[in-house]
Amino acid sequence: MAEPRGVIDLNADVGESFGAYVVGADAELIPLVSSVNVAAGLHGGDPDGIARTVALAESHGVAVGAHPGYPDLRGFGRRDMDVSASELRNLVLYQVGAVAAFVAGHHLQHVKPHGAMYNRAARDEGHARTIVETLRDYDPRLIQVVLAGSAWESIARGAGVRLAREAHADRALLPDGRLLPRSEPEAVIHEPEEVAKRALRIVLEGRARAVDGSDVPVTADTISIHGDTPGAPELARAVRRELERAGVTVRAMGEVIP
Repeated sequence: MAEPRGVIDLNADVGESFGAYVVGADAELIPLVSSVNVAAGLHGGDPDGIARTVALAESHGVAVGAHPGYPDLRGFGRRDMDVSASELRNLVLYQVGAVAAFVAGHHLQHVKPHGAMYNRAARDEGHARTIVETLRDYDPRLIQVVLAGSAWESIARGAGVRLAREAHADRALLPDGRLLPRSEPEAVIHEPEEVAKRALRIVLEGRARAVDGSDVPVTADTISIHGDTPGAPELARAVRRELERAGVTVRAMGEVIP
């Protein structure tokens, strides 16, 4: 094996099943990553699911974070919602507290917003600031996962919080670094080899290819796999295999972020 060239966290969105609806293959996916973002019940997930998912992650030594989204089960949290700053604050706190209650010691490693809430924070500085300040005031130890290179990252850095810059190996990028909307047919990348190649390039070169063929600079602390994508475990397995072949250590973000 080559000499280590770096360390990266590999995260996945999990726990999004609810009631009789099964989303993703969590039992297969969770052992392949180093951190998980557990749905908190508003876009997906339910109390029993949170308990099961946290227990499964902890049994594999995988770090746990909360994955708050808009209250939109029908739209899986992917429809934008105009909420006030106070409403957003309460939505985030409600969901973070729900997941934290099931975690050993009630302390989460991180928080990563879901879907439309995440995308809104990446483009709306007021939204981003509310999330950053809410989480900072709730628990300054929390790592806040933000889209790498966005104004959201700058706001988090200015607030002095612990942050993890996130890149998406399984999602197509616009030339400005934002995610191509899921309404576009090529928004999600399904081929394991391509996803692994993109992840490796992000880690080793600090670049990712945008939909127009240009290179986007990306400096990431964590790379995500969307757990609801068909074949997500195969994607995670391919990414981890290629990273480790290149001498990159996969480790939970809490172990490397000051």
